[in-house]
Amino acid sequence: MLRIITINLNGIRSAWRKGFLQWVTTQNPQFVCLQELKAHQADLAEEMKTPPGFYAYYHHAAKKGYSGVGLWCRRPADRVVTALGSEEFDGEGRYLRADFGALSIISLYQPSGSSSEERQAAKFRFLKFIYPHLVDLAASGRDVVVGGDWNIAHREIDLKNWRGNRDNSGFLPEERAWVSQVLDEAGWCDVFRELQPTATDDAYTWWSNRGQAWEKNVGWRLDYQLATGRIASAALRAEVYKARRFSDHAPLTIDYDY
Repeated sequence: MLRIITINLNGIRSAWRKGFLQWVTTQNPQFVCLQELKAHQADLAEEMKTPPGFYAYYHHAAKKGYSGVGLWCRRPADRVVTALGSEEFDGEGRYLRADFGALSIISLYQPSGSSSEERQAAKFRFLKFIYPHLVDLAASGRDVVVGGDWNIAHREIDLKNWRGNRDNSGFLPEERAWVSQVLDEAGWCDVFRELQPTATDDAYTWWSNRGQAWEKNVGWRLDYQLATGRIASAALRAEVYKARRFSDHAPLTIDYDY
């Protein structure tokens, strides 16, 4: 069995203090996809650089305290890729791919556009940039899982207050159409939705820090594992873990018979 966890940490040092490593150890995953490290390599304690039982790979943002992605893997990668050829986005620490034979695991952190019109414009540029890469990956013949914070709730079922968010970043028609294109035309599978097509309250992975969103479970499903055909068809079980909080996001765990 192959177990993959993905989580936006909202700061690896903060999540660490809340017991994230201890929880991961109890889950026994083969891969952990991390987003929003908010730290440079020099900021990490030695245990963060090499968590017990894992090989750790990181792509830090050039800007201090910003973005950054990571992968924890039970075995060393054959190849690691961090650059996609974007002058604008490669320095933001948004993409990390590790290859293991015919299997590729990717940690992806798509931009949020909620802070300003400028950042929303950057988000649209990122979606346009990353799409052909996703098409090529799906057509490569490799078994690929992309775990990450996609910063888009795809359908009305994917957020509690969908009526009030139709004009807000993360649920804009153009963003939702982009996800549909990735799934319907580029050849990817939204594994959680394949396993749990009608899940609502148990599907949310992010909650605002405002208005008691967590207490009232007014959440969004922003964290996905998208997979190519063969490994997607091997998915057995998916769970969003909410018993403890390491971040404003919750970990998404999916098991594959692979």
